[in-house]
Amino acid sequence: MSALPRFDRAIAATPATAPLTVAVAEGDGIGPEIMAATLEVLRALDPSLNFQPLTVGLEAYRAGHAAGLGPEVFEAIDQHRVLLKGPITTPQGGGYKSVNVTLRKTLGLYANVRPCVSYAPYVRSLQPGMDVVIVRENEEDTYAGIEHRQTDEVVQCLKLITRPGCERIVRHAFEYARTNGRRSVTCMTKDNIMKLTDGLFHQVFDEIAAEYPDIRSQHQIIDIGTARMASRPQDYDVVVTPNLYGDILSDVAAEVAGSIGLAPSANLGLRAAMFEAVHGSAPDIAGKDIANPSGLMLAAVMLLQHVGRSRAAENLHNAWLRTLEDGIHTADLWQEGLSRERVGTRAFGRAVIARLGLEPVLLAPVRYPESTPCSEARAPVVKAAAPASQKAFDGVDVFLHWNEAGRSASRLAEQAQTAAGAFKLSLITNRGVRVWPQGHPDTWCSDHWRLRFRGEDARAIPALLTRLLEAGLEPVKTENLYRFGEQRGYSVAQGE
Repeated sequence: MSALPRFDRAIAATPATAPLTVAVAEGDGIGPEIMAATLEVLRALDPSLNFQPLTVGLEAYRAGHAAGLGPEVFEAIDQHRVLLKGPITTPQGGGYKSVNVTLRKTLGLYANVRPCVSYAPYVRSLQPGMDVVIVRENEEDTYAGIEHRQTDEVVQCLKLITRPGCERIVRHAFEYARTNGRRSVTCMTKDNIMKLTDGLFHQVFDEIAAEYPDIRSQHQIIDIGTARMASRPQDYDVVVTPNLYGDILSDVAAEVAGSIGLAPSANLGLRAAMFEAVHGSAPDIAGKDIANPSGLMLAAVMLLQHVGRSRAAENLHNAWLRTLEDGIHTADLWQEGLSRERVGTRAFGRAVIARLGLEPVLLAPVRYPESTPCSEARAPVVKAAAPASQKAFDGVDVFLHWNEAGRSASRLAEQAQTAAGAFKLSLITNRGVRVWPQGHPDTWCSDHWRLRFRGEDARAIPALLTRLLEAGLEPVKTENLYRFGEQRGYSVAQGE
């Protein structure tokens, strides 16, 4: 049985007996119940721990905070540096923003670390013995949350990948592997399709992997990589991915290991950290005292490690393992012939308290080495990107809302060519597929078109847009085309 992993910490370590205050947000749905059980265990474990409650989630939304939290939340986190957070319900529609995303991006919590561990046979597992850690970039990608409706039929989501963001998370994954005695790091992207964004992540991975010759490295395409991890998890150790893939992959891995309800998560930055269970708020079972608090308790284990209280983390984790081993199970873990006592949320927490100081007998007990002082924790190195030797303007992509002439690409090309002026129309695509010149008659077209104009002078773009408007064409977006040295800074069209 592997211990939950160690990682670089963002705050100064305190002596194990010194008072320490942790910011706490109980969350929504089952959040108050599982948080109460977890805090009861923590108080019994370490009386020097104090907790400052914060209002986050539905109550904050209803108070008029669109992000689900008020300014006092950031003030508390700035003071205490660590937050233990329950699951949050984000209302649909109405411009509400995800609390998790807001906290991660505002506080610079760039690394999401999710250990996915099997606890078979006490927890049913598709892969007994699974022990994989997903290191997910936590701020960028489609989670930038930049979306626009551009036509009657088409909405857009921008995917943003930065070189510094890639360097930071990839280096974190390798440092993490080295610190925790992990043997390999696997990068998963979709750069066979997204050659610029995911291609950059892959490129940075290869560059940084060369700095860690003691750690095996490999790259896989995310779809087949996910399938193989689910069927052969023993081939994986640490996996690093961009944001969206990591979100999905870590849920898959947690479920394959046993239950997403047991999975903890650490969100780590240079100055602050947030710890939470992976699962949602489960409003359908809220208030019934049947929710399993294990995911949040294991998140508390990670928090204790983070603040340098390794003995307390070890004690809590081993007591939790012993509780599982003794057959004290909540309803979601109940197995006929194996489980001995079905308990609710509060009773499970008290069973863990009763076993503090004990270790499992059949499951391997965890051992946490003394933590390195945080002042010695190495911040991820980010190298400034070298400016391209030459940045040259190649033209402009103009996106149009156009729904005339039976959506004939040839007819659109005729209208656009009359307005080209100093530019030359070279290409029209629809949903990324070339439809002019030499489009295929079976390609279905929406009302959203990309027109690629070649030219050498970016200053001519305003005049181009004016002529398009005068021709009855409606631009909704532009993207300049550049070459960076010998490299094209834009994608080719499908079919081009």
